[in-house]
Amino acid sequence: MYAVIETGGKQYRVQPGDVIDVERGPEVADGTVEFDRVLMVGGEGTEVAVGSPTVDGAVVRASLVDEVRGRKIRVFKMKRRKGYRRTRGHRQDLLRVRIDEIAG
Repeated sequence: MYAVIETGGKQYRVQPGDVIDVERGPEVADGTVEFDRVLMVGGEGTEVAVGSPTVDGAVVRASLVDEVRGRKIRVFKMKRRKGYRRTRGHRQDLLRVRIDEIAG
């Protein structure tokens, strides 16, 4: 069984046992995370349920593995012929989660 979830403005295709990095944002309670924005649920031998925009009653439960940081990106601004240059860096805070169950 698999599901397509949306979190942090991105969509992920997940199935039980997958480990994914998502942007920090979903509430973590007792080491578990619930994703309620499930866009699609399907699997072998079952009918595919496509939501409009979400599937009613579907929830994906995951357990927290670690809190990590993403790779560093460079943000560079420049205005030509003006001598204006600014460089900044950014690293996104991420949650590494393991998908446990797809309910619904």
